[in-house]
Amino acid sequence: MSADTAAKGGKFTYCVGSPTFNPDEYAKDTARRERANELLAKDDLYGATVVSFNLPERDTYVYHAMTAVRLAEVQRIVSMGGVNGLHAWYRDDEGKPALDPPPCILSTESSSLASRPTSLPSTLPFFSPFSTRPTLALPGQAARKLTAAADRPPPRSDIDAYIQIFSPSTLTPSALNSFLSNAKKSSLRFQVATHLLARRHIHPALLSSLAVPKSKKPAALPPNPYLDFWSWSCRNLEWCGPAPSTEKKLQSHHVLPILMHHFGCATPTHEALCVLRVLAAGRAVADVGSGNGYWAHMLRAYGLRVHPVDNMQSEWRVNWVPDTLVSDGVRFLRSRDAGRDLVLLLVYPVVGGGVAGGTEGSFTRGLVEAYAGDTLAVVGTQNRNGYTAFRGMTVDEYMEREQPAWKKVVQIPLPSFAGKDEALFVFQRGERAPKDVAEGEGERKA
Repeated sequence: MSADTAAKGGKFTYCVGSPTFNPDEYAKDTARRERANELLAKDDLYGATVVSFNLPERDTYVYHAMTAVRLAEVQRIVSMGGVNGLHAWYRDDEGKPALDPPPCILSTESSSLASRPTSLPSTLPFFSPFSTRPTLALPGQAARKLTAAADRPPPRSDIDAYIQIFSPSTLTPSALNSFLSNAKKSSLRFQVATHLLARRHIHPALLSSLAVPKSKKPAALPPNPYLDFWSWSCRNLEWCGPAPSTEKKLQSHHVLPILMHHFGCATPTHEALCVLRVLAAGRAVADVGSGNGYWAHMLRAYGLRVHPVDNMQSEWRVNWVPDTLVSDGVRFLRSRDAGRDLVLLLVYPVVGGGVAGGTEGSFTRGLVEAYAGDTLAVVGTQNRNGYTAFRGMTVDEYMEREQPAWKKVVQIPLPSFAGKDEALFVFQRGERAPKDVAEGEGERKA
């Protein structure tokens, strides 16, 4: 269904506080997206968000996630950089910086650090990874030992190389291999590259059909603004990808609620969208738990038919599709012959249990058990941090333990927000599942 379709009872509002925002018009407005990227290059998240979504200049919307924040408050935190552990993504088992700290940095009155805010707003407690406030130099004072005990950020070149892995202008397997081959064995980049390559999996029988060539004309592809905002977040937050220690990282950043409300919980890539298109093989996709519909929007832009389904219990500032079916997922599948002729897609499935209510893991278990189709795709964490589906195991571990009839055919890394570790998993069963290839007969692992 076209995004121009009006909701029942009148014009559909895609963005709270911006009655003029329309995803289709935004996709066609190259100049506006370029202007947003120029602002992001200046670390102006506030301006880039206002430009992208036609927000009022003095935006006061409250973003609710783990805490409540406003866009101006988040911009203030962005301007603080990595002081007092705000960018402390890489720690060892003892909580110490994974890399040796750099020499002390001394600033003068002209230092940009001296003009940065010296404290966090008291309204932002939950994302803060520290209990004491930053102690930066006041204007007119020389700072002393600002970063002596701070985490050393990864080199900008390593951050850019990580971002390039997910660019449509690169061949993802080659970019990953290059990310590893150009890393020093003692470096954080080596840890990240080894971690990502060890988890990447495409069934040998599908290596040829799922090989996504690099795009010679990326500008001709459907725009993916989430990838632009995510790329900026990596550079600004000094993040070069997940390492083994990321599993224990419970810290996030104040930027995350902004990205979640405007785009969703995980960033789609050209490779992931193409892989889903191939494996759908002309069938429609049931995007159950579709949230604000960004994945549904992007899949449609790539030519797939998508049924976005969500119970709408979560609040989003932006909705990318106007036709989300408000329904329980299991009820929807029952109404569609148990989804027999549909691909089932779960993007960041909730864990449940505890303060969230319900039973831990029941959302994913219930849908898998109710689904009679043969192709299941899950976007979620590929470590045991408990952010998606299950608290103590990954979705592929669950499928192997409790759903042995299913075969994992795809696991490819996705752009991960700082402190997280996301991937696209695809499972198939029955005649649709590829036959195992004897060792040495298939192509090398992608």
